[in-house]
Amino acid sequence: MDRIDIRALGRVGVVMGGRSAEREISLKSGAAVLAALERQGVDVHAFDPAEQGIAALERAGFDRVFVILHGRGGEDGTLQGALELMRIPYTGSGVLASALGMDKWRCKLAWQGAGLPVPDYRLLTPGSDFAAVEQALGLPLFVKPACEGSSVGVSKVKRPGDLQAAYEAAARHDRLVLAERYVAGGEYTVAILGEGEAAEALPVIRIEPATEFYDYEAKYFRDDTRYLCPCGLPAAEEAHMQRLALAAYRVLGCRGWARVDILRDEVAGPLLLEINTAPGMTDHSLVPMAARAAGIGFDELCLRILASARLDT
Repeated sequence: MDRIDIRALGRVGVVMGGRSAEREISLKSGAAVLAALERQGVDVHAFDPAEQGIAALERAGFDRVFVILHGRGGEDGTLQGALELMRIPYTGSGVLASALGMDKWRCKLAWQGAGLPVPDYRLLTPGSDFAAVEQALGLPLFVKPACEGSSVGVSKVKRPGDLQAAYEAAARHDRLVLAERYVAGGEYTVAILGEGEAAEALPVIRIEPATEFYDYEAKYFRDDTRYLCPCGLPAAEEAHMQRLALAAYRVLGCRGWARVDILRDEVAGPLLLEINTAPGMTDHSLVPMAARAAGIGFDELCLRILASARLDT
């Protein structure tokens, strides 16, 4: 890519922390991004809206911001909408793509409407026939809040009759709760950089958690989760998975960067699980790992993402 003019980036805010359930991880991601940009000579400053309030962003005089605020309030279109009103260019997807990406149910609906494959699922309510859902999806199955990330509130239901309790636990995090069929063929992730037809998929990573599933601890704190890159798939199958991830990214109108999580069904092939429009950038995170495999160092990755900052309109 073309050399990035550091001075042209101006005064930069790294927006991190916030009040979501993912605050701790956002602070770790933000600290890593801040350090990388400082090493490259960027005039960069940390900004935590939980401490200062969003309105202070405008007073801070930032020319652009790097959004690394995970979860609600940062990844769901609300921060993006505020930045649009303030006319401050920002990294990552715009208002609509961010909101759709955060809402797992409506994201699946968009993908299904475009003819893209997703695992079988049901939307749960207090009045759901939980026994019928267990029978329809089979056991085990996963239950998750529709609008949380980092596996917050996710549980695996293995025994008949346990779905209602899992629903009630997930409903403490969100009014919308999904039950999703278990897919046994492995979990993969595809990082994407860029926009539109110029977007590129980085090498696929296979995730092999030592725990029962890829939960919060396995994602951020355990050292026994295995990440395979190369992922071990035949080249044609990996390329197919990358094309599917790019299609999912483009359907939602994503830009800048994101990470698409995919389950591999041994009969149906790859199935889209979810998309992260402000992925983690910690020492356990997958986008930096995929970038390294593509020959992109962490500092360069942060600069590329920052240089892509813009407004929707």
